[in-house]
Amino acid sequence: MPIGALVLAGGASRRLGEDKTVALIDGVPLLDRVLGALGDDVEVIVVGPPRRTARPVRFVLEQPPGGGPVAALAAGLAELATDRCFLLAADLPFLTAEALAQLARAGGPHMDGAVAVDSSGREQPLLSYWVTGALRAALPPVPAGARLREMLSRLSYVTVRLAGDRPPEYDCDTPEALERARTWA
Repeated sequence: MPIGALVLAGGASRRLGEDKTVALIDGVPLLDRVLGALGDDVEVIVVGPPRRTARPVRFVLEQPPGGGPVAALAAGLAELATDRCFLLAADLPFLTAEALAQLARAGGPHMDGAVAVDSSGREQPLLSYWVTGALRAALPPVPAGARLREMLSRLSYVTVRLAGDRPPEYDCDTPEALERARTWA
């Protein structure tokens, strides 16, 4: 079954103070690290300004620009042609193909999706797997400014603690988090 991926890469990176998608870890930009975890057969849509990437992707922009994750999700879903998809942040340096496979297996046929949780049990909606039609149906009429967690709360999903040497759900939102990721890498 064809799978897609929506990678949200349009945030302002305010807490980090630089465009996190191009921040390097072991010489590889964060966005390319996320894209590298996806199989070559995955249809990838990056929601954010076009950037140079190591693999072919399609870029789209949310409306209005800076409209938030739900607006970005709506823009990506409008372009996606697969029945199932991953919803990913662009700043997950330790994301692996194995972690994505674990999410896809957990999603199962009777659920709308699967959402990763961190070591404290907090849900990480930007590391998740969904039935594309369920996501489309849950979109609010005005996506700009809508809350992603609120939107996803209308769907049936399981939570999954992902396995890995380094936490696949780890994100780089601050200079300290980025430096820690560089040390771990």
